[in-house]
Amino acid sequence: MRKYVYSIAIVIVLALSLTDIFMSSCKSHSLKSENLMDSIDYKKSMPEWAKDCNIYEVNTRQYTPEGTFAAFQKELPRLKAMGVDIIWMMPINPIGEKNRKGKLGSYYAVKDYTAINPEYGTEVDFKNLVTEAHKLGMHVIIDWVANHTSWDNVWIKPHSDWYTKDSLGNIIMPKGTDWEDTADLNYDNPELRKAMIVAMKYWVKNTDIDGFRCDVAFMIPISFWQHARKAIDELKQNCFFLAEAGEPVIHQAFDMTYDWPLKDTINAIAKGKMNVTSLVKHFADENKKFKPEDLRMQFITNHDLNTWDGSEYERLGDKAVDAFNVFIYTVPGMPLTYTGQEAGLKKRLKFFDKDTIAFGTFERQELLTKLNQLKKNNKALWNLSYGGDFTILKNSNPESVFAFLRTKENNKVLSLFNFSNKEQMFKVSDEISGNFSIYLGEKISISKNAEYKLKPWGYAVLVAN
Repeated sequence: MRKYVYSIAIVIVLALSLTDIFMSSCKSHSLKSENLMDSIDYKKSMPEWAKDCNIYEVNTRQYTPEGTFAAFQKELPRLKAMGVDIIWMMPINPIGEKNRKGKLGSYYAVKDYTAINPEYGTEVDFKNLVTEAHKLGMHVIIDWVANHTSWDNVWIKPHSDWYTKDSLGNIIMPKGTDWEDTADLNYDNPELRKAMIVAMKYWVKNTDIDGFRCDVAFMIPISFWQHARKAIDELKQNCFFLAEAGEPVIHQAFDMTYDWPLKDTINAIAKGKMNVTSLVKHFADENKKFKPEDLRMQFITNHDLNTWDGSEYERLGDKAVDAFNVFIYTVPGMPLTYTGQEAGLKKRLKFFDKDTIAFGTFERQELLTKLNQLKKNNKALWNLSYGGDFTILKNSNPESVFAFLRTKENNKVLSLFNFSNKEQMFKVSDEISGNFSIYLGEKISISKNAEYKLKPWGYAVLVAN
């Protein structure tokens, strides 16, 4: 009898175990059960924790003399005090040696998707960095280079069919680029798609990252990103996806895209090639193209702009930088800060070699801290529907002055900008209700029918009392 009962117990335990395994497999994303080549109607949503966030891009190689994760980790308390929410780590993977550019190579020529660049440290070092960031209340996303690999990537010999080839059967670099140090991946191959998703899941599972910034995401079929997003969401809820792309369609899988047109308009205004009317047109176009749940990233610099087009000081001019930085924090979208902006970095950082940043006295850190605090504490500046309405105010000097109001419940932020190299006088014809006090910029007192004055590239940000 005991033997019989024992046998039944074993059967029950096995049954429960099999049920648990079955339920677990159903709960997790099964790459085998889906055709990864198909487009799917996956309903992603931006994690709620990102509702009031800003984002900070980290160039590990150039951040410290050591250029390591451990050295950068020491900067986390300072960044937390500055108000940084999301840490975007540029690629953490080993860099290829074959056809390498410069001594250290491009961050975006990945040799192994599931390994750490030894120049930066170890996987344990990276995991420690993520853990410390989480303790401080920050989130960490990593740069993911899914479009291409280095020529000596661990996949290229055993899986040459995962790469794009010419008519002679030779693997090629990405078409239309000068990226001679990279080999183009072929997303017509379902096995490649599966392997790439498995590699992405590796970092979520083993280091607890909070999402991805996906390099040249527009060069990869949206169907792949739909499956990748679903797989990551099922592994860890509330991950954040940023696409290096600007097309509305890619929001099917991504939370945030680049507002490149605004960056181009800002550059043109700074050079006197456009005026404020171009900004009005830009935001009208954005409203037509994008849905309310499509978050846009606003920026005046990043790793590409800094190296290839010049620092923000070179492109916009020393006197205009602060105005445009305040601007991207107060219009709709999530503002980006790039490594060194808080130090007033004025040089183009080398892309393929060591070029340590001299942070000095962090001369712009106070401004960025105030901007981060304003975005965090005032719901009018929060992201998407969590934030406030965006109303462009009519004024008597529409070619030089841009005025707008952000409103959410009792929260109001009034922003006035002179985007010209001359002093400007103007009146705001739209009614501004409520009492306002100055938060940043020039001292302006709001009153009915008043005429205001702003210095060249001047600005004033006011909040409702």
